[in-house]
Amino acid sequence: MASSEGITKSRTGIDGFDELTLGGLPTGRPTLVCGSAGCGKTLFASTFLIHGARDYGEPGVFVTFEERPTDIISNVASLGFGLDALVEEGRIVIEHIAVDASEVAEIGEFDLEGLFLRLELAIDQVGAKRIVLDTIESLFSAFTNEAILRAEIRRLFDWLKDRGVTAVITGERGDGTLTRQGLEEYVSDCVILLDHRVSSQVSTRRLRIVKYRGTAHGTNEYPFLIDEEGFSVLPVSALGLEHQVSEERISTGIADLDAMLTGGGFFRGSSVLVTGVAGSGKSSLSASIADAACRRGEKALYFSFEESAAQTVRNMRSIGIDLGRWIEAGLLHHIAARPTFYSLEMHLAMMLREIARHRPRTVILDPISAFLGSGEDREVHAMLLRIVDYLKVEGISGIFTHLAHVATALETEAGLSSLMDAWILLLNREANGEFNRELYLLKARGIAHSNQVREFVMSEKGIRLVAPYIGEGVVLTGSARRAEEARERREEARRRAEAERRQAEVAQRRQRTLAQIEALRAEIAADEAELRHLVADEEDYGRQAEADASAMAEARQVR
Repeated sequence: MASSEGITKSRTGIDGFDELTLGGLPTGRPTLVCGSAGCGKTLFASTFLIHGARDYGEPGVFVTFEERPTDIISNVASLGFGLDALVEEGRIVIEHIAVDASEVAEIGEFDLEGLFLRLELAIDQVGAKRIVLDTIESLFSAFTNEAILRAEIRRLFDWLKDRGVTAVITGERGDGTLTRQGLEEYVSDCVILLDHRVSSQVSTRRLRIVKYRGTAHGTNEYPFLIDEEGFSVLPVSALGLEHQVSEERISTGIADLDAMLTGGGFFRGSSVLVTGVAGSGKSSLSASIADAACRRGEKALYFSFEESAAQTVRNMRSIGIDLGRWIEAGLLHHIAARPTFYSLEMHLAMMLREIARHRPRTVILDPISAFLGSGEDREVHAMLLRIVDYLKVEGISGIFTHLAHVATALETEAGLSSLMDAWILLLNREANGEFNRELYLLKARGIAHSNQVREFVMSEKGIRLVAPYIGEGVVLTGSARRAEEARERREEARRRAEAERRQAEVAQRRQRTLAQIEALRAEIAADEAELRHLVADEEDYGRQAEADASAMAEARQVR
């Protein structure tokens, strides 16, 4: 049991409902569960009763005015509940009370005394803390006097309160009122309305808490599921912007894409939008991210709305990504469903429940544009906003692919781009008779990133991004890029050959010049040698002349 603002509450065990009501149904008070045929009233009541006896130690009594006990046991067995075992163990008693109008005498305040006696015996038999009455219309179908009918309804509700049992009473919806009698909703402390509607040939079940005396509760409509795992409600409308952020960076599995993000990879818990036309590589990029998560030993959840698991596994092998091994290892869960199979609300409930069940670190929705035909843009936007919020609250990285109908479209029909932390645009450009893929990182909040357009190349070796050739006002990819690169190589080779020829000419000229210099140096050396020889001869001649003069002078003195 739980307590909220002075009101003691009994947990129902229904996923999401106890959170929505901040603890469950009011303990010791009657709760009315109403709705049209087939909306799930009996299953809601059965789940409440079974969980009480099985999980919370509160035995119960199931009073049916229409179906036989064997039918009740068979019905809940389809949800995985072993009601027969609880009956054998003495934790639940099933009372079948058939009301025959011909046997009912409207004689005043004692009209329901027989019912009260049977209920009291059943409650005492197992020490019941919970009770279910299904459905109240069958009990009062024999009453024709409206005054007596209303008095007996009040007396029944008062009797249940006096016994202190937590009661769930189911009722059919009336014409313009929540119930056929139009009174039960006023004397009940809690009223839950279940609705089963069909729109565009797709059915949806919704739950709304009409009133809950003495406590706060969610007031919106909430989708709920009934399947082999029981009755579950997802109060997704309560989600908001209160969530933790992470500084951890995670790889996309594409080294070139990681390199475009300063620090490598996106922040964990980011919501990444991948848009592009058909065949641009959205699913392949998503598969690479899922593969990278599984390589890190983390769980990934892949919701596909166009391809089966086997088809996805086969297709990704062509680019060197083996998703099959991760599925076999239990790290990757692939869930495929057509968008038209459920309503938007049911898709939302199904996806959030699968996320809560598998607890993945990465979730992929491929493609979200498939929902555009299932409802108005506003409804699709609201649904996807709830998923984005849920993933952020849980710290789960989300990858959302979106099919663009125009190659250069920079907006999504569902208006999701503003909700995303990062946006990758994949383009298919036609040039020279061929299409080439390109990748552009439009935004990455909180991360400095490259603004270049990269060629997006897929092969059996995986995905790689190539910096494209940027020409005069154009970006060239594919064969045009290769042709331009070949032309540049030829031009470079020509320039290199020309440079080498000029270098050879300069070298030859240098050699000739050096030879001329050496010849001039030799001539100068010869001239200098000749000059030295002439100087020496002149000096010798001068010395000889002096000697001759001295000799002549001596000769004259002798005479």
